[in-house]
Amino acid sequence: MTRFWITLQQGVDFVLTNFERMYGGEIFIPKIPSMRITDLTESLAPKFSYDVIGIRPGEKLHEQMISAEDAPHTYEYAEHFKVLPAIYNWSRDLKRISGGKLVHPNFSYASDNNPEWMTVDMLTHWITQNQEKIGNF
Repeated sequence: MTRFWITLQQGVDFVLTNFERMYGGEIFIPKIPSMRITDLTESLAPKFSYDVIGIRPGEKLHEQMISAEDAPHTYEYAEHFKVLPAIYNWSRDLKRISGGKLVHPNFSYASDNNPEWMTVDMLTHWITQNQEKIGNF
């Protein structure tokens, strides 16, 4: 299983920043790293063994933030993606696009096809740096 990695503060900052960028109807998606659940487990408890029990009802193997169906209306920017509304031809409005690059027609953004990954070392470092905020487990 894979998941995207974002802190609460990063999420809040992303929302506040996009208030300034929005015209209405857009969906803003941050570019954030992915991680494997097994890597998170190893970074949290490196000396413990675990059993892989498989996927449970209602769980997904991977998170998906942008589907291929949204690709015709999705633009890429340095630190985010933006899905523009398909109505009123807004997805072709240069004011709304504002310098973005249209993604490939079959593009999707999911935690398993993300080019940016958190390694075990990166996760361990983050946990160590944020120990006071997250507490002991």
